[in-house]
Amino acid sequence: MRERRRRLIGVVTSDKMEKTVVVTVERHYRHPLYKKVVRDAKKYMAHDEENTCQMGDRVAIIESRPYSRHKRWSVVEILERAA
Repeated sequence: MRERRRRLIGVVTSDKMEKTVVVTVERHYRHPLYKKVVRDAKKYMAHDEENTCQMGDRVAIIESRPYSRHKRWSVVEILERAA
């Protein structure tokens, strides 16, 4: 049985490259000692075949084969367009 690929939701923060976007994914977790909710962000480079994503779009990305040195994710769908 094939294992399921991870799927993340984030906001496009850069679309200046050809067929590549930078997606910032935020996660919230509770600090183990202080019990405060901490906000953490990580950036992923994702493959955008049609160059349809724009800055500020909410997108879903999925794990995929390595496209380049830093690109290991692919844009699946645009969930919400930027205003």
